[in-house]
Amino acid sequence: MHNLYALLLDSAVFILAAWVLWRALGRSIPIAVIPIIIGLLLAASGWPVKAWGLPSVWGDRIGWLGVLLLAFTAGLETRQFRYHGNDAGTPSRYRASPMRLASSAGIALLLPFATGAVMAYAYFLGLEGWTAPHADRATGALAIGLCLAVSALPVLIGIVRELGPLNRPLSQLALGIAVIDDAVLWIGLALLLLFAVPGAEVAHGSWQQALALGLPCTLVAVSVLAQRRGWQLPPGVIYLVLPVYLLAGAWSSSQLGLHELLGAYFAGAIVPPAWVRRVPVDTLGKFALMGLAPLFFGHSGLKIDGQVLGWASLQASVLLLVLAVAAKLAAVLIHPPAPGFTRRETLAVGALLQCKGLMEIVAATILRDKGLLSEHAFAALVTLAVLSTLLTGPLFRTLVRKPATTAQALERS
Repeated sequence: MHNLYALLLDSAVFILAAWVLWRALGRSIPIAVIPIIIGLLLAASGWPVKAWGLPSVWGDRIGWLGVLLLAFTAGLETRQFRYHGNDAGTPSRYRASPMRLASSAGIALLLPFATGAVMAYAYFLGLEGWTAPHADRATGALAIGLCLAVSALPVLIGIVRELGPLNRPLSQLALGIAVIDDAVLWIGLALLLLFAVPGAEVAHGSWQQALALGLPCTLVAVSVLAQRRGWQLPPGVIYLVLPVYLLAGAWSSSQLGLHELLGAYFAGAIVPPAWVRRVPVDTLGKFALMGLAPLFFGHSGLKIDGQVLGWASLQASVLLLVLAVAAKLAAVLIHPPAPGFTRRETLAVGALLQCKGLMEIVAATILRDKGLLSEHAFAALVTLAVLSTLLTGPLFRTLVRKPATTAQALERS
């Protein structure tokens, strides 16, 4: 019964209370960050939450299931999303060729990554408590740079939906870039873990290794055949197939010494698009985001050592935020996604791309669990994700708001 009471309290704090706050604030703050803020405040307060049963054992498991589903639906989104910037109704100056979109995405990922890695190596990893427990200075710098390069696709999709149809040309371009960056991020994260984690826990026994390699290859082959031959499945069968992809991907990546979330994401990314279009990916994502994952993100904030949350940590987070935002904005200015953009429109796209959201917290959690980030660095990056996500909507609206003309200003006066 104790575990049940703890789970109910867990759900009341990080799911129900977060939802009530989100509605009370008029949905002005993305719901994704509210459980994190609650967890951070509880950690900083020093309240004896462990005596209350928080975080609960079952809450940890349910939250983990939610974030696995969230990563899986993020992969599904990359298969479902199609860039519509070249539709006939879109003004020509907003149209971008696939090559230009890809090159803009590359710069928007590379510049923040390089900036973050260099600054981490030269400054942040010299701060007290920032040294990675199981990585050298260069690897720790790459881990921080990767977190600064993130564009949070799932949260960004939600923010874009709230912006309305008037801003659709800009937001669609931002999503097109974010889809590319999101995929490259997960690939980079997998490579970093594969080559940088000492003594990775690879499956023991040749049959387990063979199965862990064979399952993803089999799923990829099935997906390619289904796409080429146009295989269609009834929705009921697809609902049975999707958990197989999710579980196989998560299990295989964990057995290969990587992280379960990497396998969950890539499993979603290889599902045939025709199957993805027959299931409500948005509904699945919202269920994971609002009904399950808040426990994971609330616990992420709650498990941060309250002693590392202070003025020094906040200063580091603000400096990281300035670096991340400046690098994203500079990247889109260097190579705008469409040639006809004004400077303000280009910066507005950069404002959307700087959103870190949940994906940075997921990436930072993976890197912290594998010893590539310290607790101090993790706390600063979680705070950065919250600040970045809160900044996205107001910054975008400020940039797209047309300045009043002289006549309008005189009329108001």
